[in-house]
Amino acid sequence: MAQPELEAQIDRWRSYVQRRQAISPADVDELEDHLREQIAERRATGLDEDEAFLVAIKRLGNLDAVSREFAREHSDRLWKQLVLLPESADDDAGTPPWRELAVVLALAVGAGVAVKLGFTLFNNENAFARNIGLLVFPFLAGYFAWKRQLTLRVGAVLVVPFLALAIVLNVYPFVPGGSTEILAVLHAPVVLWMVVGLAYMGGRWRSDGRRMDFVRFTGEFAIYYVLIALGGAVLVGLTLGAFSLIGTDFEPVLGQWILPFAVPGALVVAAWLVEAKQNVVENIAPVLTRIFTPLTIVMLLALLGVIAAAGGLADVDRELLILMDAILILVLALLLYSISARDSLARPGLFDGLQLLLVVAAIAVDAAMLTAMLTRIAEFGFSPNKIAALGLNLLLLVHLVWASWLTVGFLRGRRAFLQLETWQTRYLPVYGAWAVVVVMVFPPVFSFA
Repeated sequence: MAQPELEAQIDRWRSYVQRRQAISPADVDELEDHLREQIAERRATGLDEDEAFLVAIKRLGNLDAVSREFAREHSDRLWKQLVLLPESADDDAGTPPWRELAVVLALAVGAGVAVKLGFTLFNNENAFARNIGLLVFPFLAGYFAWKRQLTLRVGAVLVVPFLALAIVLNVYPFVPGGSTEILAVLHAPVVLWMVVGLAYMGGRWRSDGRRMDFVRFTGEFAIYYVLIALGGAVLVGLTLGAFSLIGTDFEPVLGQWILPFAVPGALVVAAWLVEAKQNVVENIAPVLTRIFTPLTIVMLLALLGVIAAAGGLADVDRELLILMDAILILVLALLLYSISARDSLARPGLFDGLQLLLVVAAIAVDAAMLTAMLTRIAEFGFSPNKIAALGLNLLLLVHLVWASWLTVGFLRGRRAFLQLETWQTRYLPVYGAWAVVVVMVFPPVFSFA
């Protein structure tokens, strides 16, 4: 009987194999059977579980080579993955493909209807801004609840945070346009995205592998949504141009009907596309990370040079601090996406060294920002915005410092890459917890101002 740690290793290996282009679920099952046979044989010779797993992986051969071999034998799959609906009548779960498309379109339309009704129900823009996430994210969570066939018990657990957030955002007597209201608007989507992640993981909330899958999904989801948005923008631009040439004002229809349905609906469609076509987009992840990692390093080093040349941190502009926080969040996202796209069994390479340089540069920027924030707090006093920003930067600093330490150990051959990957997945809920604090605790502490 395999122990839990071995099963976790096999689960992570299977998750990695499933992202390969030409390897179908049936192929993965066959490969897993071979892997388990190899592990059993190695265990019979006296090896422990970790050693047996590593030897068995090596005997299976390089996964890239295996993937290429499957691609040669089943090249038609690469094209079929691009088709909206597969040729087979049923998918692996026994659900007709047209039914999933119908569910997705219904949820997309439902999200649009909810947003359209939100314009009517909420009597001011501030209330609508507070609730926009609650109008859309339940439909995303609903898609994954349907896709993962969640039990009623798990579904009920997922409903609780939506209800709690809805009560807080609509019962708290926020000062219109106040700092705590703005912070709630900015942090509520973070909490809601974490809830969507729970639905995505299908009840396996403690699984590091599933958490990393959600990190990967988040990156690929962003790619798809941006592509859909860019395509939609081109289409809208052409339509506006055509209508203007014939003397018809198309903007009212665009603003009142098309955008309220298209923007939230595209979120559901993008999630479905990632689920349906994740094997195709898998190749984008390594390319994007290898392009943007060195470029981001150059940007961070340039920012450090500008800050140093400015002759001190006391006079750093507030807007610059906000922008720098956005850059640090981007760096963190790039780090997470890079780790999610990496083969955890591969040996350290040049790109791992570049990743360490990226993290070190981000730590230096974060330290400079923390110094500037503490200086501003000492000079001007506390405020909700400053405390929220300070807390976020402290969380980022802890995350990045320990990630750099683990990366150094990996590069020196003293730590497994799995430790670095596990650190990311287990630290991510901390950001969600901080967002909950900002949304629920900050307003009463600062008198809802």
